[in-house]
Amino acid sequence: MGNTLDYTSPTTQFAFDVNQSTLFMKDQYNYINVLGIKQLNTLDHVSLLDIFLSKSNVVEPHYHQNAAELVYCISGSAIVSILNPYTKQLLYYTITPGQVANVPQAWWHYEMALKDHTHLLAIFNAPTPEVILGSDLLKFTPASVMAHTYCLDENLWKQVTTPVNPTTYIGPYLDCHDENRMKTYRQHTSYPEHSPHAPSSSF
Repeated sequence: MGNTLDYTSPTTQFAFDVNQSTLFMKDQYNYINVLGIKQLNTLDHVSLLDIFLSKSNVVEPHYHQNAAELVYCISGSAIVSILNPYTKQLLYYTITPGQVANVPQAWWHYEMALKDHTHLLAIFNAPTPEVILGSDLLKFTPASVMAHTYCLDENLWKQVTTPVNPTTYIGPYLDCHDENRMKTYRQHTSYPEHSPHAPSSSF
């Protein structure tokens, strides 16, 4: 063990109910529970997120600055999308029960449920799964910086990013027209024809 915990202390914990530790709740079908050293103090460089999603819901684009992530599918089906920073390729892995996708530390990625009642377990090699969310990057980077850096119209950038809520975690928002958004997603998302990781089912 890498910690210096006193295992004789009455405060030492060896069991915990992850159902009682909600990180984020969109609704009763889309939520994330968390287990880290704050919840169970005998953990040693391991933590997890217990993720529940209905069809077409997305764990928003993000990266974990302190840990790699192993995504295990318990039920349903999901596509795990990973940006390889070395090849600049976006990789797609469709996982079903018993299958995993591995996301190296600090790689940009996101997960989308392909079926209702999708249940994923994300396991990290760190005592706390730290995260930097795409919604926070969009919301808190000054529009003037984005406009100047990428030669954008600052007012148009503000208009586009105004609807973004910080710390989204699971999208789309409840007040979005999900079907319309998914039609747009399908129209603008392409998977390489030769890729074995392109989703085989429609969504």
